[in-house]
Amino acid sequence: MNKEAGGPRVTAYAWYALILFVVVYVFNFIDRQIVSILAESIKADLKLDDAQIGFLYGTAFAVFYSLFGIPLGRLADSWYRGRLMAIGLALWSSMTAMSGFAQSFGMLATARIGVGIGEASASPAAYSMIADYFPKERRATALSIYSSGLYIGGGIALPIGGYVLAEWGRRFPDALSAPLGLAPWQAAFLAVGLPGLVLAAWIWSLREPLRGAIDGHPSDIVRPNAWSEFGRELAAILPPLTLISAARLGVLVPNLIALAVCAAGAFALATLTGDWPQWIAWWTGIYAIFSWTQSLKRRDPATHRLLWGTPMVVTLTIAFGSISFMTYAVAFWIPPYVLRTFYTGPTDAAMIMQGVTAAEEVSTIFGWSAAAASAIGVILGGIVSDKLRQRHAAGRLYVNMAAIILPAPAVFFLFTTDNLANFYIVAPYVGLCSALWVGAAIATLQDVVLPRMRGTAGATYVLGTSLVGLALGPYFAGKVAALTGSLATGIFSLYVVPPFTLAALWIASRKIGELEATREQRAATA
Repeated sequence: MNKEAGGPRVTAYAWYALILFVVVYVFNFIDRQIVSILAESIKADLKLDDAQIGFLYGTAFAVFYSLFGIPLGRLADSWYRGRLMAIGLALWSSMTAMSGFAQSFGMLATARIGVGIGEASASPAAYSMIADYFPKERRATALSIYSSGLYIGGGIALPIGGYVLAEWGRRFPDALSAPLGLAPWQAAFLAVGLPGLVLAAWIWSLREPLRGAIDGHPSDIVRPNAWSEFGRELAAILPPLTLISAARLGVLVPNLIALAVCAAGAFALATLTGDWPQWIAWWTGIYAIFSWTQSLKRRDPATHRLLWGTPMVVTLTIAFGSISFMTYAVAFWIPPYVLRTFYTGPTDAAMIMQGVTAAEEVSTIFGWSAAAASAIGVILGGIVSDKLRQRHAAGRLYVNMAAIILPAPAVFFLFTTDNLANFYIVAPYVGLCSALWVGAAIATLQDVVLPRMRGTAGATYVLGTSLVGLALGPYFAGKVAALTGSLATGIFSLYVVPPFTLAALWIASRKIGELEATREQRAATA
């Protein structure tokens, strides 16, 4: 990293690497978000309801994404981050392609789990490398540019999926005449999954920046026993290996108590809702996280102290997850809502073709506008948060608060208007405002830990946004919609959460400066 009179100068290679990270994140979210535009076709073919669709998009993916994100985040702190990202990209691209051969709810859920495991490697590795390429003063901006891939990928997944749906349906109106007997939605999964295998080979070639050098804490890129440590991390978080790990650490009794509490929670909620896969998966995730934090406290007390041993950092992690609880649900359910409200849904052979054509129209208009607006929003949010951070330690948290407040009136308008043109005009504003917070949130967690802990901090952020946000938001809205018969009611029900999120962020804004100033001291005392 070179320096000029005006401050740190970022190298050209750092910008090249950042662009590649954005491309990876685009692929990441194409593979993740394409379920949104395919949802109506999948529902019709596999005879599913909205809660099951929410599970496939959210929980099946998110629980394993968040769980594997933790050991993979720790591996990113001790091994080649670019290679780790390449391996994960190859895995999730393969599993996305495998989704194209699913013939049942269970098969598709299994493939989505594989996608989640593969994608868990990308962001912790990218967050860590970006923090070593870009100085603190420009970190939120860089992380926001990276995060724009989330919205670009999520947006262009819709027109890609809609195009493949329509084109495959036109060419092969009878599934029996289609290659391999694939339905249009199955062909769409194959179309977006296979190109990622080529990109994986490119990512493997990235050069690694020296860990922590930019912040004055240089350390080795690869630490000894990186993979054996990964194995221990995996055993600490993957049931039932968690019991063996807990016994070795001498914490088996509290671990068993936590297991009993989580089992009781899963049984109670599954019995109440009838959604056994949802709550078994979610509570398994909660138990696994508890087991991992037990292990982390014994094996790396400094990292545990700065993340899970600091109540305010835990509060921030949950608060960031609760923002994604809103944003994931709204973004996912907009295309199905538009198709149901403004177009005729598929019921028979003729109507299926009409529905496929409608999906192409919705995905093209909404997808491109959402991608552009959200990408602008996340980069704008990062730039503004960096500017505010220079004036006040809590500046980045103020951007998070704005991302909750600003889109709320427009979301209400979207799900009450009966004018499709007005819907399309207002929707990009929702996307722009809802994306402001991402880079600011990631940078906030990066700033309260030491450089060697950044991969774990990134995994902790992913854990919050996945297990709190992605695993609950789309499912919750879908469940309320299934019970009430109204997807709009499902979306409006999400707004029980923001008041608590705003309160948590406001409290954290009073403490964030102290957390940053005392991180070395608190790590040393651990």
